[in-house]
Parts: sequence; structure tokens; C-alpha cells
Amino acid sequence: MRLSLIIPAYNEGAVLPKTLANTIKRVGVQGREVEIVLVNNASTDRTGEIARSFAQVKVVDEPRKGLVRARQTGFINSTGDLIANIDADSLIPEGWIEKIFQEFEKNPKLVALSGPYIYYDLPSWFNRLSRVYYALGLWSSYLTFHSARRGAMLQGGNFILRRSALEQIGGYHFDQFDFYGEETDVAMRICEVGKIKFAFSLSMVTSGRRLAKEGMLRVASRYALNYFWTIFFGRPYTKVNLDIRKNQSKDSI
Repeated sequence: MRLSLIIPAYNEGAVLPKTLANTIKRVGVQGREVEIVLVNNASTDRTGEIARSFAQVKVVDEPRKGLVRARQTGFINSTGDLIANIDADSLIPEGWIEKIFQEFEKNPKLVALSGPYIYYDLPSWFNRLSRVYYALGLWSSYLTFHSARRGAMLQGGNFILRRSALEQIGGYHFDQFDFYGEETDVAMRICEVGKIKFAFSLSMVTSGRRLAKEGMLRVASRYALNYFWTIFFGRPYTKVNLDIRKNQSKDSI
């Protein structure tokens, strides 16, 4: 079984060296087949140049901006039996890759696996609070699934799909989803193919820069709104997302 790590990156020059160094380190200690695919998504900074300086990284250019479109491009240009979606500002924890293989190998019916975020640049009290938020989200997904036969939970930036299942559902709906609601849309469709699992032990370490920029309550409520809107109406409520890379260093503009 082979794993592809898909990393969409739009103007991520400031954070990419740390992310890719961490990713290569985690892949290097595994006795598994893992490829790293970075999608340079319409960047106007040095994202593509920096990514290509890492020999272990396969870089694919996607000139049309959009997170979900970048995921689709990465998927098409990857070779893995498992497709792991991570963010350009995330740091893979020790054991994360091995746990993925273990989960999919022990359950052939598993088609999607996900876990929570741990924010390395936010207070510890927020990370404790976020566990409650995830628990409520998981409870809500169970409720909507058993009452309306729809709904499942995946965390964008920390979800892994079985390639055969993703092909069966026709890939990502990049023409309908640009940012909000994309993981909910995937979860709704792929749960018709097999089993989805959300494991609190599969945490991904990432930046809370969006939460810090927009406000924690605002972001949490917006994600919740778009989750339910996607479930019941099949489309996101929020069509535009804030570009949090503005006003950063020159490399990230």
C-alpha cells in the first residue's frame, strides 16, 4: 500500500521550508512507500521555487486558484492507494503516518480517516476547548446521519481517503466548493461507498493563524454553518474566504 501526501500551497513561501523539512523527516523514518506532492496553486511568491529545492518533493503547478481544485490536481498527479490531505502550515506528528497504514490495513471497508487539529501557536486552553468542539461536531454528524441519512465528519487538512473510493465518487467537487464545506461534501458522498472514521488519536499539528486573524468564535460558527448548509442544501453558505496570507512577509505575499 502506497501513501500520497497532497499539500496545496498558495503563497506559502514563508512557512513552506519548515513544513517540507518536517514532512520529509517523518517520511524518512517510515519503512513505507510515501510520496510528497505539493500543488503550487497560482502562487505569486517563491512557493514553487522553494518547493522544487527539495528533491524529495514532487511539485505540480495549478494556475487556477482554489483549495479544492488544488486537491483534485494533487490527486490526479499522485500514485498512492491512500490520499492524505494536509496543509502547507501543518507539521506531521510522530506516528501519524504509521497510524494511517494501520487503520486502513486492518479494515478493508474503511474509505476515509480523519482526526482533529492541535494548534501550535494558540494557547493551550484553546486546544482543550477545541476538543469539546470536535466532540460536539462528531455528535452532530452521528445525529444528522441517523436522522436524515446524511452527514459525516472530516477535518479539512487532516483527512485521508482510499483512492479507489475517491475515484468511485468522481473526485472532488471543485466546481461547487472552493473552501468552506468541501470536506463535508466529500464525507457525504464517500460514506455511501464505505466506512468513515474520525480518530482523536490522529491529531495534526497546525497553525491557528486563521483563528487568530478572524476570531475564534467567528471561524467556529462559520464552519458549523457551512457544515449544516452543505448537508441539507448541497452547497456552501459562505462563498468567499479571507486571504490570511496578506500582510505577511514578502515571501508569503
